[in-house]
Amino acid sequence: MSTFSEDKLVELFSKVGFDDKRIKEILKNSKISQSLGEVVKLSGQAEEGSAKSLDKSTDSLLHNLATLMKGKHYENIKNLVDYIVEGKLKTNLQVSEGFKYVKGQQDKDFDLAQFEKASGAGVEISAQDVKKEISEYFKEHKAEVMEARYRAVPAIFAHVKAIDSLKWASPSLFKPTIDTFLLEYLGPKDERDVMKKQKKKKKQAGSDVRKTAHLKVDKPHNMFEEGFLGDLHKAGEEPQKWDDVMEGHQKFISGHVYTRFPPEPNGFLHIGHSKAIMVNFGFAKFHGGHCYLRFDDTNPEAEDQVYFDSIKRCVKWLGYEPWKVTYSSDYFDRLYELAEKLIETGYGYVDHSTPEQVKQQRGIKEDGTPGGKRVPSPWRNRPAEESLKEFRKMRDGLYQPEEATLRMKQDLDSPSPQMWDLVAYRVLNKPHFRTGDKWKIYPTYDFTHCLVDSFENITHSLCTTEFIMSRQSYEWLCDCLHVYRPPQREYGRLNITGTIMSKRKIAKLVSGHYVRSWDDPRLYTLESLRRRGVPPGAILTFINTLGVTTSTTNIQVARFESSVRDYLNYTTPRLMMIVEPIKVVLDNVEDDFEEVTEIPYKPGNDTFGVHKLSLTKEFYIDSSDYRDEKSKGYFRWCPEQPVGLMRIKHTISVKSVERDVNGTPVTIHAEYLNDSTKPKAYIQWIPISEKQKSPVKVSEVRIYNQLFKSENPASNPAGFLADINKDSEEVIKGALLEPAFEEVKERSPYNMPFSDPQFSIEEEKGPETVRFQAVRVGYFCLDKESTSEKLILNRVVTLKEDSAKD
Repeated sequence: MSTFSEDKLVELFSKVGFDDKRIKEILKNSKISQSLGEVVKLSGQAEEGSAKSLDKSTDSLLHNLATLMKGKHYENIKNLVDYIVEGKLKTNLQVSEGFKYVKGQQDKDFDLAQFEKASGAGVEISAQDVKKEISEYFKEHKAEVMEARYRAVPAIFAHVKAIDSLKWASPSLFKPTIDTFLLEYLGPKDERDVMKKQKKKKKQAGSDVRKTAHLKVDKPHNMFEEGFLGDLHKAGEEPQKWDDVMEGHQKFISGHVYTRFPPEPNGFLHIGHSKAIMVNFGFAKFHGGHCYLRFDDTNPEAEDQVYFDSIKRCVKWLGYEPWKVTYSSDYFDRLYELAEKLIETGYGYVDHSTPEQVKQQRGIKEDGTPGGKRVPSPWRNRPAEESLKEFRKMRDGLYQPEEATLRMKQDLDSPSPQMWDLVAYRVLNKPHFRTGDKWKIYPTYDFTHCLVDSFENITHSLCTTEFIMSRQSYEWLCDCLHVYRPPQREYGRLNITGTIMSKRKIAKLVSGHYVRSWDDPRLYTLESLRRRGVPPGAILTFINTLGVTTSTTNIQVARFESSVRDYLNYTTPRLMMIVEPIKVVLDNVEDDFEEVTEIPYKPGNDTFGVHKLSLTKEFYIDSSDYRDEKSKGYFRWCPEQPVGLMRIKHTISVKSVERDVNGTPVTIHAEYLNDSTKPKAYIQWIPISEKQKSPVKVSEVRIYNQLFKSENPASNPAGFLADINKDSEEVIKGALLEPAFEEVKERSPYNMPFSDPQFSIEEEKGPETVRFQAVRVGYFCLDKESTSEKLILNRVVTLKEDSAKD
C-alpha cells in the first residue's frame, strides 16, 4: 500500500462528503487515516467524474474497517470494501468477521464462498425472524423471567444475542422486541421492580437457586478481563517495524506478560497513582507475569531519598511485590551509546538554541499555544561528525546548562508536537544520588522512557491518556534505533473532585501550615490515606468497581468514601465510644454492683469473637443521648422516658440531675428498673471500674471533613487557598472508649477477608491498622502520633446518615 500524503487524504475525504471538521479529526490518527484513505479509494466513490458522498451506513462501516486495519495493508481487502459498498455487509459484526477472514487468508487462496459464509454476507434477518426467536426464548425461560422480572433484562439481552440464528441480525431489532415480550409477560413495572437496599439474605434452598440459575452471574467483576484491559493483545504479539528484534524479546518473555510502574521520585504518590499501580501490577499478576517497579530518576535536581522510600512503601502497602526494582539510571551507559547511534544514523543533532528560540522554532505563540509557523533549528543539518563531537563535549562538562542540547531530528511538518524535534539530552551540573558526579548530561523522559521499556522487554507499556500523543515519538525513536518497540497503550486517569493533587500546591499547603504535613489525613496522597486509616483493599476494590476505560474518571469524594465505608463495614470490629461523657450513678444498687454481659465485636459475624463488659454502679453515657425534655421523634433518655443500655437486660430512669454553673448536666442520678418493659431505644455506656481498667481515655479525636469547599478548588478566582474549609479538622478532647479497645489494638490488623477475596490485603501491623467502628459515631483508627500515654484517633469516614437517629 502506498502512503497517502496529508493533502491527498484531504482530497479523497472531501470527495466522499466529509466536512473539514471531521477530516481534521481523522488526520489526528495517522494509522486510521491511511487505512481510511485506502478503503475510500478502493470503494470507487472518490473517482474523478463520479465522486459522490457516502451514505451514513456505508460511511460508518468503512470507517469501522479502517479502524480494524490500523494502518496495515491486507491482500483481498477490496472484496470486503466492495461487499460493504454493494450493501451485502450491513452490520459492524459482519465487517468485523469478514475482516478476520481476510486477515487470516494473507498467504492462502481467497475463497469467496468461505468469505461470504464467515461474514454473513447477504444474510437477511427480518424483524419477524427476530420476533420468532425471542418468542421461543421467552416460552422456554418463562418461569425464570416471571421470578426475576425486570431485573433479568441484562441477562435476557446477553442470551438472545448469543442465539446462533440471530448472529447476523441488526442489534437495533432486539430492544423493542424484548420490551414487547416483557410487557406481555410481566405488565408495566411496579414496586417489585424498584431496586431496594436490603440486608444480606441467606442463600435460597437448592431448588430455588436452580430456578433462576440461568439468569444469574456469580463470577465477581474483574477489571483485568474486560474493557480496556480485557482487549489488550497477548504477550508475544507485540507489533514491530523490524521483525528481527522479536527473537530475543520472545525468548526473554517466554509468553509471559511484563509491565512496569515507572514513577518519578520527585514527590509523594496520590490516589490517582493507585490506579496506575493496580493497572500495571494487577494486570501482570492476573496473567501470571511480572511487573517492575522502575524509578524514572533522570532529574537529579528534583529527586530525594524520602520519595524513593515512600513509593516503595506505598506499593507494598497496596499489596504488590515488584518482580524487580530498577532505576532508569541503571541504563545510563546504554542510553548514552544509543544517543551516539542516533547522531550517527542522522536522527540526532546537537543544538545551541535557547529555550525561547526552541519555542519559536516549534511555532509556539507568545501566549504559549501552538499554531505558528514552524522552522528548523539552524543547527539541524550540521554534519553527524560535528554533532557527535559536540555531544561528547556536553558529556565532558564543556557546556553549561541551556548552552547545548541533543535533539531528535523528527518531522516538523507533523501535526503532533511530539514530533517537533524533542530534546533527548540536556546538561545538568548536579550530582546524581546513585551515579554521583559521573554524568554532566542526563537523558529526558522522551528519550529514556521508551528505550528502558525496550531494555526490560515490556510487553504492555500502560500509561494514562495524557501520554497518547507521546506514542508517536515513542515508536519513532525505537524504530530509528532498530530496537524492540514495546506497545504503548493508554487508559483514562483517576481524579477525585474537590481535592488537590499537584505537588507544588500541596507544598504550599504544608509550608503555609494549612495542613499538618504531606501525610495529613485531609490530603489524598497515598501516605495521607494510609494515615487516615483507609484500608488498601478498599482502594483496590474502589478502582475495580470503576473499571478501566480510555476516558478520564472524575469521581466525587462522597463516592470514594462510600466504597471505603462498605469495606470497613465488612472488616472492622465494633466498640462503644463516648465523645462527650456524662456521668451516671445508679442510686438503687450496691456500691459493688456488677452485671456481666457478653458483647459481640460484630453482630452476626462470629469470626470477630466476643468480649465481656460489666455494668457497674457508676458509668458514662454520651451527652447526645440525654435531653431534659421529651420531644416528638426523640426516643432516647429524658426524665419522662426510660431508656435501655446496649446489651443490658433492664432499663434506667432519671431521678435527679447535677449541673455546672452554666446549667449543663454533669451527673445524672438514675434508678435501675427491674422490669421487662421494652425501651424505645438503647444507648451506649462505658463503666467506671478500676477492676475492668475502664474507661480508656482518649486524648484527641480528630474529625476530618473535606479540605476544600468546592468541587474544583483551583477554579477559585482568589486562588485555591481561598477555597479551604476552615472546619476541615475538628479536635475533640476527653472522649472515652470501652476497655475492649486494648484487645482490638492487640489483635490488629484483623486482615479479615472482604466479600471479594482478590482485594483482601494482608497488612503489616501499624497504628493505622487499629481500626474499629465506634457504634453510632463513625469509623476510626489510631493516628501515628499516638503513644501509650496519649491516645489519638482519626475518623476514617462517617457512618451512613440515619434520619431516625433520635
